[in-house]
Amino acid sequence: MRYLSFERNGRASWGALVEGSVVDFPSAGTALGLAFPPTLLDFIQAGPSLWGQASTIAEACRSGRVISSSYGLSDVRLLAPIPRPAKNVFALGLNYAEHVAEGGQSRPLPERPIYFTKVSTNVVGPDQPVVDDPDLTTRLDWEVELAFVIGIGGRRINRDDALRHVFGYTIANDLSARDVQQGRGGQWFLGKNLQGSCPMGPWLVSVDEIPDPQLLDISLRVNGVVKQHSNTREQIFPVAQVIADLSRYLMLDPGDIVITGTPSGVGNARKPPEYLHPGDVVEAEIQSIGVLRTPIIGPNR
Repeated sequence: MRYLSFERNGRASWGALVEGSVVDFPSAGTALGLAFPPTLLDFIQAGPSLWGQASTIAEACRSGRVISSSYGLSDVRLLAPIPRPAKNVFALGLNYAEHVAEGGQSRPLPERPIYFTKVSTNVVGPDQPVVDDPDLTTRLDWEVELAFVIGIGGRRINRDDALRHVFGYTIANDLSARDVQQGRGGQWFLGKNLQGSCPMGPWLVSVDEIPDPQLLDISLRVNGVVKQHSNTREQIFPVAQVIADLSRYLMLDPGDIVITGTPSGVGNARKPPEYLHPGDVVEAEIQSIGVLRTPIIGPNR
């Protein structure tokens, strides 16, 4: 199922894409005598006993019993699947060998995952403009990434069981200010956390539709020109290993989001380097998920 969050007529809600229509789950649930929480994050945190009722809503929609709770995609504004995560977004650096190599440093591949975070307030949805502010950066770069959302929390999760803890997958664009990230002694956190620097969406695809997250084509286009193209099989640390490793150190909770690194083709490594500017449109695409579109605009002084 493709879960999503949306806004319509000034009201925020959530639901799923069912046969091309956006179904408002809280509204449809009320019509069917089922109680659904107000946000997708709340739904994920409620656990598997409630997740199973999603199929009831979908079947009711297909049979025409909740038509009043269905809208066309053009009638809503999609938000990030989880517009305000409960925690910072966990992120991986240097998780594709070719991306390590294109950095121009003769460093060995990392032996363990490298983590940083993006603050939850920087998550934005599909088609939401992101500001390129020259007062802050002149080297705004793109990074398409597979993201996953934890469904069942845990600590010290076994790698063989790790994928059972995933609720679903979506797309992220880890927008990065390279001059900030690499300057002032190496400011990774600031360089990765300019306002709006974590576009995510367009929806959250449940694990039953993606049984193996390591078999997905992943690509990114700027103004229609392909800049990145790879497959998640090329990840140094696959999703299951990341879950096992991260949960050794801290508790993973339902709704936690992890973005899993970008393949080669970033602008900073091109010769000559290429960066984003106002008027550019970035399209991040992952097989079996869809396309995350992000327009770049200038500051409104």
